Amino acid sequence: MHHARFRDPAGAVRTGEWHGDSVSFGGEDYDLDEVEVLPPCEPSKIVCIGRNYAKHAEERDEEVPDRPLLFLKPPNAVAGHGDTVTLPAGKENVEHEAELAVVIGEQCRNVAPEDAEDVIAGYTVMNDVSNRDDQDIETNWVRGKAFDGSAPLGPVLADPDHLPEDASISLRVNGETRQDSSIEHLIFSIPDLVAEITTYMTLEPGDVISTGTPEGVGPLEDGDTVEVEVEGVGVLEHDVRQD
Repeated sequence: MHHARFRDPAGAVRTGEWHGDSVSFGGEDYDLDEVEVLPPCEPSKIVCIGRNYAKHAEERDEEVPDRPLLFLKPPNAVAGHGDTVTLPAGKENVEHEAELAVVIGEQCRNVAPEDAEDVIAGYTVMNDVSNRDDQDIETNWVRGKAFDGSAPLGPVLADPDHLPEDASISLRVNGETRQDSSIEHLIFSIPDLVAEITTYMTLEPGDVISTGTPEGVGPLEDGDTVEVEVEGVGVLEHDVRQD
């Protein structure tokens, strides 16, 4: 099943079933143009993985890390399906990064790889919008990665059994394919990521692990429409504005 959070015509926030062109809750069906699609979860934090595809590390002229490279995006970074993301003012090099995102279902700490599936609620799609102007000159990537709206998520939370082991992941800007790969090329697997992260921090229900981006990252400009697709999960769409 694919689940969606949405605001119904009366203004109530609901979690219902996603049908592609409609959502349902409590016996009522709503066309998507009747509701506001919300991010599928409300994370206390998004734990992102850097350079988790070898070809992306290569295109950035960087080494593949010997353990998962972790950084954080805070709740202010979350945007939803259909939103318009405002890029940081005065920056010349802001790029898209298509990513499979793992949504945590329960509070957890020190999870063994073989138990990772037990704490995963499902999967969604994320664009790790990245301000390279600042990322490339700072150590902690706050300006580069944690600005408002830099983590569009959605549109749905897909049950774990919907994700193929070799799910394709792609990104299109204004209909042009920029990224086209598969999660089979992940360097560090999802169970290993859950284990590594929970060695250091407690994950809460709704927290997100964004698993890294494949090669093909590229610039975003004012007026762009971005579509990020993960096979079995869905298509996240958002626009971009440059002040």
